Amino acid sequence: MAQYFVINAENPQPRLIKHVVEILRDGGVIAYPTDSSYALGCMMGFKDAQDKIRQIRDLDESHLFTLVCRNLSELSVYAQVDNSQFRLLKANTPGAYTFILNATREVPRRLQHPKRSAVGIRVPNHAVVQALLDELGEPLLSMTLQLPGDVEPLNEAWEIRDRLEHSVDLVIDSAISHAGLTTVIDLTEVAPVLVRQGAGNAAPFRL
Repeated sequence: MAQYFVINAENPQPRLIKHVVEILRDGGVIAYPTDSSYALGCMMGFKDAQDKIRQIRDLDESHLFTLVCRNLSELSVYAQVDNSQFRLLKANTPGAYTFILNATREVPRRLQHPKRSAVGIRVPNHAVVQALLDELGEPLLSMTLQLPGDVEPLNEAWEIRDRLEHSVDLVIDSAISHAGLTTVIDLTEVAPVLVRQGAGNAAPFRL
């Protein structure tokens, strides 16, 4: 049975944040809010938790996780970023974007694109996520919470609990900024490429 925490979206309660991190460090899977939609998350070191998320989403290993980072300093540990990319990222993070970047050696091969050394990374603009990442001290592995057969991601905590109460370890009830997907931008080449238009504005990337 999933635990259910109501966390303030502007001033997350430290006691609850610490409890969430304890669940993650025990190998748990959480359903949590972001600035674009709800997502499923776990820690990088727990393959069983990653497999559980794939089972919930009914996805095989060709569908990659996103690394959710606190800031650009943490992002640069896991992704290769040149000066022009850094300026773009600095001007547009945190925000509702997922960036595909060339991975560093810190990213395990099983989390990279099978045909190229690339990884999806994002820095959400959400106080609960930032508090979790600060307490955790490392990125979260994440996937959008869109269940098989659904057209849109789930964005109501009570519905997530009803449908996933035996599949996840925790549901966080907190507000989201937008009900939609992130904008996905590929920055692995010289010029940015728009992969998916979502909640983030693509105009700053000249797309």
